[in-house]
Amino acid sequence: MSKKHTEPDPAEIDIEIEEGTGPPEEADVLLAEDGPPGVGSLQEQLEAALREEQNRYLRLAAEYDNFRKRSQKEREALYVDVKTNVVAAFLPVYDNLERALKQETEDEAYAKGVEMTMTQLREIFAQLGVREIPAVGERFDPELHNAVYHIEDEAYGENEIVEQFMAGFMLGDKVIRHSMVKVAN
Repeated sequence: MSKKHTEPDPAEIDIEIEEGTGPPEEADVLLAEDGPPGVGSLQEQLEAALREEQNRYLRLAAEYDNFRKRSQKEREALYVDVKTNVVAAFLPVYDNLERALKQETEDEAYAKGVEMTMTQLREIFAQLGVREIPAVGERFDPELHNAVYHIEDEAYGENEIVEQFMAGFMLGDKVIRHSMVKVAN
């Protein structure tokens, strides 16, 4: 008779493992300075992987910071654009009030009402940071002025603005509307 070798049933095996006698944990392997051969290379691989993850984290943090700054600039630019569009929508009202102030009237209450309305509109523009572009007596600047008329007159200097037909306005450094002017020489 030959003996047949059979594997024992794992359920029948009763092994007691004492605490601390099991296989070393991965953390124990990383911390072991005089570990078995090959552990140093595992530690080096894990450190390289950690450095790579740290670099990915730093790149992601930098991308997020750039995104945050770009979004902030876009919001600020959008705010200025919206404010510019709103002010531009009120400029015809400003022009009509200015024309009304230049008209002769015998009704003092009417004239006073138009003057008060114009003062209030100018105050609102000032609160919004909108300022009128200086024109008469200034040197012509194509960035700020739109020359619609030109005269030759020795009484005025070269490219001097002698008359303003329509006021121009700026918000910060942005021109909302160029001044329409008459330029001499």
